[in-house]
Amino acid sequence: MGLIQTIKRETHYLSGVFRLLRSVKTVDPDSNNLICDDLEGWVDKFGKNRAFIEDERSFTFDEFETYANRVANWAISQDCKKGDTVAIFVQNRMEYVALWFGLTKAGIVPALINYQLTGPALAHCVNISNARVAIIDHELSKAWNSSKKEISKDITPYSVFGDVKGMVRLDEALLDTPPHRPNRKIREGIKASDQCMKMFTSGTTGMPKAAKVTHVRAQNYMRAFGAGAQTKPSDRMMMVLPLYHATGGLVGVGAAISRGGSVIVRRKFSATKFWDEVDQFGATLFMYVGELCRFLLSTPAHPKERTHKLRWIIGNGLRPEVWPGFVDRFNIPHVIEFYGATEGNVSLLNVDGPVGAVGRVADYLKSRFNIDIIRYDVESDTNVRGSDGFCIRADIGEVGELIGEIRSDDPRFRFDGYETKEATQKKILRDVFKKGDAWFRTGDLMKRDDLGYYYFMDRVGDTFRWKAENVATGEVAAAISNFKGITQANVYGVQVPGYDGRAGMASIICDNEPDLSALKKHLDAALPHYARPVFLRLSKEADTTSTFKFKKTNLVKAGFDPEKITEPVYVLNNSEDRYVRIDSDLYKAITNGEFRL
Repeated sequence: MGLIQTIKRETHYLSGVFRLLRSVKTVDPDSNNLICDDLEGWVDKFGKNRAFIEDERSFTFDEFETYANRVANWAISQDCKKGDTVAIFVQNRMEYVALWFGLTKAGIVPALINYQLTGPALAHCVNISNARVAIIDHELSKAWNSSKKEISKDITPYSVFGDVKGMVRLDEALLDTPPHRPNRKIREGIKASDQCMKMFTSGTTGMPKAAKVTHVRAQNYMRAFGAGAQTKPSDRMMMVLPLYHATGGLVGVGAAISRGGSVIVRRKFSATKFWDEVDQFGATLFMYVGELCRFLLSTPAHPKERTHKLRWIIGNGLRPEVWPGFVDRFNIPHVIEFYGATEGNVSLLNVDGPVGAVGRVADYLKSRFNIDIIRYDVESDTNVRGSDGFCIRADIGEVGELIGEIRSDDPRFRFDGYETKEATQKKILRDVFKKGDAWFRTGDLMKRDDLGYYYFMDRVGDTFRWKAENVATGEVAAAISNFKGITQANVYGVQVPGYDGRAGMASIICDNEPDLSALKKHLDAALPHYARPVFLRLSKEADTTSTFKFKKTNLVKAGFDPEKITEPVYVLNNSEDRYVRIDSDLYKAITNGEFRL
């Protein structure tokens, strides 16, 4: 690259970095300026603008706050005290943010519960939230009732947006509650470093954990992305992601309303209706996760897919095999791909960099960031340490685990952890580069190029060893998904008696019955021999979290045993150079070593 191009690149990069840093410059963990104060400031500035839109209904900023004030004053009237927790079990609605906004005005900690949970999983989240009051969407009462027997604490439920037998209706109580701002003295003594809300991890490998979200973290999330996309009052964010999650409920909401724009709240994502809704509501922004983009890319052409007003899409997980095709087909001018975890202390943004990168840390700005990549041994599931006992930094281009130094003196780099000390300690790596230091383990494998761009490769535990080689499930899934007709691929490793490591297996979802011979040829050309799936499972639907992350635990447990799986399962027959269906006899032959892989 020539000198002029390099100067242009670095100038553009730096302008983006400093724009983001300016947006969070006044976030101070020792101050009493909280997330609710930020929201009140935006209300004062943009009062008559529309803040939330849901079908034919909408809230101006003023109306949004009036509702939040009623919630705050209601909670105070119910003798909820500063520091108490109130659970919110509500679907995506335009009132959702106002519910938690109101609670924070009263110094109360909202616990945002996944509205797709039922039974034991729902009870688990309610129990670990330590809530004494719950606000229940009347349409979710059946799910709530399914969990009641396993809720261990005495909790008072209130129904909202409709009647539920045996619950007091919150809507009626709010009508009789004053609409004015509660006195700030009610939250006196709370600092921005204190807990603001409780969010829950996705639970891809077990029950969700309650992550502590401080006011500082919420402020950083809600401020930064509007600066990154340079949003303005005329912007409208299409929100199909769940509002109980940080990506949608903080990052996406904040990108719009921090600059006076609107959030278009949808109950769920529909690939077939998406472009009609984007056009109908005049969306200019879209909050994505990578799988949504993959879904859209696999749909037939839509007459409105290039005539929309979208100018920025913001999100994470837009894989390199999807990214170029998505922006080209759908005429997307700008992408902000970011990386972060609700509870973590590591954040990266790629505003203008290469396809597939999740962000950049230039060498001359390393001191402003807290991240590094250390060597990770897939086979032993350990972070490699040298003869001095310290971890070893990964080389440029080498895949390792991304970690973030925990620094109490910088609000961006704190790690506040989970509700339980045990879960918190599991995520901390100590004595990494020197005695006494502490780093947050992201659990993500990444690599870095010579310009400082970071690329997500796989999750720790997802990458596996086969034929003495590391297999990254993301790369295999990308190759499979590029085969025509396959809409999703979930790749994982399964143990086979008599073999070291784990054999690759893919659960694939197709429009129609796939041509396995053609798929075999495609994979031969796309992947090295050790990475080609040994087993295929033809699934009807994907097992994902509500934020579209693949769940693998049950798939790994079932393995390739046809007695445990009702769906067709195939194995690669090397002697015949094709995939053959596994029945009980072939399964026995594989497990006793008669059939060689």
